[in-house]
Amino acid sequence: MAYVITEDCTACGTCIDECPVEAINPGPIYKIDPDICTDCGSCADVCPVEAIHPE
Repeated sequence: MAYVITEDCTACGTCIDECPVEAINPGPIYKIDPDICTDCGSCADVCPVEAIHPE
């Protein structure tokens, strides 16, 4: 199960540096590639607006 980023994302970039497998793609709302995500939760732990949740 991969994590997903909701529309609450502010594109701050905090999560990108935390992802150990580089599964997060930048944009107006960041997206997590479910084929790469290892479900570690590191991104969700650092998201300041709590926009990242398990799918």
